[in-house]
Amino acid sequence: MNKFRSKLYTLPALIAVLLFSSCASAVTIREDLSPAEIIQRGQEALDRNRYNAAIQYYQALYDRNPHIIDLIITAEYHIANIHYKQKKYGQARAELNAILEYYNSPDEELLPQHYKKLAVIVLEKIDEKDKPRARASRRNNR
Repeated sequence: MNKFRSKLYTLPALIAVLLFSSCASAVTIREDLSPAEIIQRGQEALDRNRYNAAIQYYQALYDRNPHIIDLIITAEYHIANIHYKQKKYGQARAELNAILEYYNSPDEELLPQHYKKLAVIVLEKIDEKDKPRARASRRNNR
């Protein structure tokens, strides 16, 4: 009975290791994909909680379109949002603030306004999550 129970617990652990190791692997992104297709694939990966794959798609979008500001902002926002979802709040905050810097220019009205609004919303959520930590830190320092 103990041998059976041992095997019963070993199989799920092995499956979990295989699943998590496959999540970290590199994604092959075809060169002929349009920016819209790359964004779609990134969103599909994100919908399946495949954060590393989603980041790779958005990084490819960024790398392949270094002179198209709308696509740069799109890629940077989605990467920052993934970091937020991964609870990497410091990294997400820095990335979102960098995105907002694009909007401090005379050409602000030419940029996609929805990413500015979304960046502000996510920054507010990060601030809300940091409030309890700041209070706890102050209490511990007393």
